[in-house]
Amino acid sequence: MSGLGLRAQLLATARAMNSQGLNQGTSGNVSVRDGSGLLITPSALPYDRCGEDDLVWMDGEGKVEGRRKPSSEWRMHAAIYRYYPQAGAVLHAHSLYCTTLACLERPIPAFHYMVAMAGGDSIRCAPYATFGTQALSDAAIAALEDRSAALLGHHGMICLAADLDHVLALAIEVETLARMYLQALQVAEPPLLPRAEMAEVLRRFADYKA
Repeated sequence: MSGLGLRAQLLATARAMNSQGLNQGTSGNVSVRDGSGLLITPSALPYDRCGEDDLVWMDGEGKVEGRRKPSSEWRMHAAIYRYYPQAGAVLHAHSLYCTTLACLERPIPAFHYMVAMAGGDSIRCAPYATFGTQALSDAAIAALEDRSAALLGHHGMICLAADLDHVLALAIEVETLARMYLQALQVAEPPLLPRAEMAEVLRRFADYKA
């Protein structure tokens, strides 16, 4: 998607959320940092009916430029950009397996080394807060400390990355891990990798990205 304009990239990512099974209907949202603000998907408009002009630009305080209302979760997106300067794109979804774990208030522990893709030895689950509220933004910010993905209690998942391509790939990876973890739990509580091993995996991931 790198050859597309920013609005085209955002729209392509939003539609890919549906085609990849991360999203259903009008749930979920995605944004990208754009200058002093952010470009975000609109509220209550299916992505297959959404055009580039329907995407909403807004500053970090909620001032909107566009003909549509921004996603109801704009506060969470704006807060992530404010607290985490490494975030160039943010994706929130109600993906099936992540949301199942979130409804159980269960984090994803180090049952598989790829959990380190989210930046640590676990993928935390934030406590429940009503959608679209400051409380949800605060919970997400805390769960994402030193991480690039988290579950949102009784709600879904949230990811941040440097750009739209990477945030979509991360969201797909986290959903895959959630599915594997839930499948493992059908047999038994899986053994976890030691912290020292996860630290080594994180070191190797950092070398790989360098």
